[in-house]
Amino acid sequence: MASRKTTKPTTTPCLPCKGTGEVSRPVRVGRQRRTVGQQTGMCLNCFGVGEIPADDSPPEGR
Repeated sequence: MASRKTTKPTTTPCLPCKGTGEVSRPVRVGRQRRTVGQQTGMCLNCFGVGEIPADDSPPEGR
């Protein structure tokens, strides 16, 4: 019988949220779409985890 793997899969920090799992978006109101503040939300790149698997990371130079 083969032994089980004990290594965790390698992960890298998410670039858009810098590993926090949250990103800020500007809030715009009115007819002229003035920016009045920031609203935080879940990062859609890593789904709020803050890490992405190393094999899913974008290639360099992109």
